[in-house]
Formats: sequence, structure tokens, C-alpha cells
Amino acid sequence: MTTLPTPPHPPTSYPGRPDPVSSTPNAGSYNPATTTAGGLAGELARLEAQAELSFDEELNLLRELGLTASGGPLVEIGAGSGAITRRLRRALPELSLVAVDIDPDLLAHAEGAGAELIVADAADLPLETASAQYVLLRYVLQHLPDPAPALAEARRILRPGGRILVTEVDASCWGLADPVYPELVGIHAKMAATQQAAGGDRTIGRRLTRLLRDAGFTEVALRPFATTNDTRPTDDFAPHLGPGRLQPLVTAGVLSLREFALAADRWNRFRADPDAWVMLLGFTAAGTAPDASQNGRHPTEGIQ
Repeated sequence: MTTLPTPPHPPTSYPGRPDPVSSTPNAGSYNPATTTAGGLAGELARLEAQAELSFDEELNLLRELGLTASGGPLVEIGAGSGAITRRLRRALPELSLVAVDIDPDLLAHAEGAGAELIVADAADLPLETASAQYVLLRYVLQHLPDPAPALAEARRILRPGGRILVTEVDASCWGLADPVYPELVGIHAKMAATQQAAGGDRTIGRRLTRLLRDAGFTEVALRPFATTNDTRPTDDFAPHLGPGRLQPLVTAGVLSLREFALAADRWNRFRADPDAWVMLLGFTAAGTAPDASQNGRHPTEGIQ
């Protein structure tokens, strides 16, 4: 069932829910209006292009790590505009989907994606304990100053044996390219530093398995996935490698116009080079929610 976005502040109590983790929604380092050129409209286009670029590889990995077409629901935390939600619905038409995001304006664009839409903080979900079979967090944890509360909520809403699936990047190995332009290293470092200053972490990929284990998940596994311009046009990588992501940093005074012009020139050189090669490397970690006894609860607590 698809519903209109709910009010931005979820109720503070509901069946099967312990005391709220936080009463203040926190989107962390992600602001859709200032992520790329063109404001929100530009970000909506970027999210669609990003999903289109790597969804097939990501879906294969999700299936390998335990996602099936039956059962559910799958709760997608940080669903944003529904770019992935829509693709999950087409790929897995029998799977019940719930799309959650903290931003009601962004989530409104997921209307018609074939999922129930809920506006909520990842650390304070208006969902009953042990009510989900899967939880998906895609490019969410890198934006949170502290991922632990969101992972604790994911564990709470998962049934015993349910699977958490977390897709992330690590800036140290995320974008491998040839030719390399050393003069861009400082520019990219400024982008990463800006996200870090806002509470984000673009190297979180290397910590995924430890974060899941610390949150109490078992059977933790990590798998890489890669997308290259051997199978996709180089222009398809513009959402990641093009200068659009840098333009808001010029407005914010982080980058100079000279630096922006340099990045744009090198992107144009790269996309015009028939021998240029790029690989985007992502990671998906998965874990299993423990049973009630491992959670320290009575076996029937929270199970409806």
C-alpha cells in the first residue's frame, strides 16, 4: 500500500517500541538542496542516474546476501526520492516495501513507488519491534555522525533471523580511474572534508562489518561490487565524477572558481578520451538479527 508522506515528526510511543532514541530528527551531512548543481531538482536527477548506474550489480549482491522475493517487509531507511524503491518494486514485485526518510519533501517524490512511505528519523522509527524481515540502508551511514543508534533501531525492528543490508563506499578505493589527474587530489579532499565537518564519513566502508557486529548482528559478511565504463558509457559516471557535485562548494566558499574550472576541464578531458577507464567500487555488508534470547528479551516480547 502506498500512502502520502506522514507528518515529519513521528509519534513518540507506539506498540512494541521502547523509549524513543532521539526526539530531534538528524539528517547528518546530507542536504539534498546543496548536494549537487541545480538544487533539489539537480539532486533528484543525480539520484536517479546513480541508481540506474549500479542497481543491477547491487541487486545481485543483495540476493547473494539473503534477499528473496517472498516474505518481507523490506524497510528501506533513507529511501530519499525512491530511486531504489522503484527499482526494487520492479525487480521484486511480491515483496512488501516500506520506504523511510527523514525529509518529507524528498520522500514525497517516492509517491507511486509501490511502497508505504513513512517520514521518520533512522534512530527513532515508528515501526513495531520485530516487524520487518529486511532492512536496507544504502549510502545512509556515511552521513550520520554516529551510526550506532540507526543500527540499533534496525536491529529492533528486524525479526529474529531477519537480515540487515548496508551499502556504502570507502573514499580510499571508491573511484579508480586511468588517466589520473593528481592536481585534483586537493579538490576531492576538500569535498570529503566538508562532509566530515558536517558529521559524515566517506571512509565508513572499511568499518561496516565492525559496526554490524558491535550492533549485535551475527553472520556478518562483506561483499564488493564494481561498475566500470567497460559496460557503461563514461557519461553515465557524471553523477559521481562530473563537476556538478563541486558547484555547491563554490557557492559555500570552500572551492574557488579556478578550482572548479580545473575540475570541469579534467572531467571533459576524461570523458573525451577513448582509452579512459573508471571503476566505482562499493561494498555491501549484511548481518542477521539475533533471536530474542540473544537480544536479552523474553521470547515473545515485541512479536505481534
